[in-house]
Amino acid sequence: MTQFSLSQRVKELRTRKGISQELLAEETGLSLRTIQRIENDETVPRGDSLKRLAQALNTSPDEIIDWKIQEDSNYLTIMNLGALTFLFFPLLGILIPLILWISKRDKIQSVNELGKSILNFQISWTLAIFFYSIFLVIGIFSGFLLSEDPNENPLPILLPIIGLYLYNIFMIILNTVRVYNKKTFHYKPALQILK
Repeated sequence: MTQFSLSQRVKELRTRKGISQELLAEETGLSLRTIQRIENDETVPRGDSLKRLAQALNTSPDEIIDWKIQEDSNYLTIMNLGALTFLFFPLLGILIPLILWISKRDKIQSVNELGKSILNFQISWTLAIFFYSIFLVIGIFSGFLLSEDPNENPLPILLPIIGLYLYNIFMIILNTVRVYNKKTFHYKPALQILK
């Protein structure tokens, strides 16, 4: 493991916890200059300093030292395909990728970006389905969507929902293939809820 990776890990853990270098120095009992030198790659914490850092960052010394980001296109593929669970229940298309994202976002390369992209898309898609369903319910109960003719075809009313489902399936399959082939992924359109 390189010093750069260790310094990057310390900085990443500190920013994730939402504390400044000054506060980390205070919590560890190390000097501010020592924290700065660790994060700037100028020194490697050992022994007691490493233990203090780990305790202040709510982790173990081994996790700081052994941390590395791996490449795992299989995990990225599984994460993409996990979004297909929306077919069983729309919220599963958010929940399964969320669980996969949270469990590996700092361990596997591109999981953080892919997870945010999938979640933004699935949340946007679920909101579109929800609001269209509300529109349908209001329209049916108010009588302006269905006529009195029992032989009228309800397909035109359901076409937007069918289209949204097909588009979601298409985007998941397209991006699964792109990730598998190590190309960039694009889940569009999506609200930027997670940045």
